[in-house]
Amino acid sequence: MSNVGGHIEQFDSPARRSEAVMLGMWVFLATEVLFFGGLFCVYGVYRYEYHDAFRLGSRRLDLWLGTLNTFVLLSSSLTMALAVQAAAAGRSRRTVTFLLATIALGTLFLGIKGAEYLHKYHDGLLPVAGAPFKWEGPHAGGVHLFLSLYVGMTGLHALHMVIGIGLLSIFAWLAGRPRWWALRRDSFDVLGLYWHFVDLVWIFLFPLLYLIDRTP
Repeated sequence: MSNVGGHIEQFDSPARRSEAVMLGMWVFLATEVLFFGGLFCVYGVYRYEYHDAFRLGSRRLDLWLGTLNTFVLLSSSLTMALAVQAAAAGRSRRTVTFLLATIALGTLFLGIKGAEYLHKYHDGLLPVAGAPFKWEGPHAGGVHLFLSLYVGMTGLHALHMVIGIGLLSIFAWLAGRPRWWALRRDSFDVLGLYWHFVDLVWIFLFPLLYLIDRTP
């Protein structure tokens, strides 16, 4: 702990602060891995028990939209990596540009996902908040379970996306403030870790939900 300019600093140097912040983010991500890992385990158990129903339910998801969203999210990972690289090089304008591009791609992802939810709601295949469930084929109970997991898991992922977009917006605003930029630009590494983790979760969700045995 040191005293700089009349203000008490918790860390002796910026390097120590950066290491502590990075460690804190890794600990947070470890808890997120446990959280989503539990959901994936639940999904795996029920998929084994109701494989035919899950296969039927998966076929009612829009594979084209899911694939498009995967491309959008992978593109956002690229722009996020470029933002972190620009921040490390001390280029604030370039950093803001790539952050805004990442925000735009993240917002596009949420818009596509929202359109997919709306389509499923109109088809009676969005079992959430008391919405009517319409399924005339076999394995109705198992299909309902699959779609409930689909809404729950993709909804939680979307919530993490919303939080990430909020953080990106704050960092884009702060990056234009020279005093903050001089002291905190290494914080973009932490922001990048969070965004890449959220993208990685989708990389697991997409095949698990959309690509279940689509052979006739």
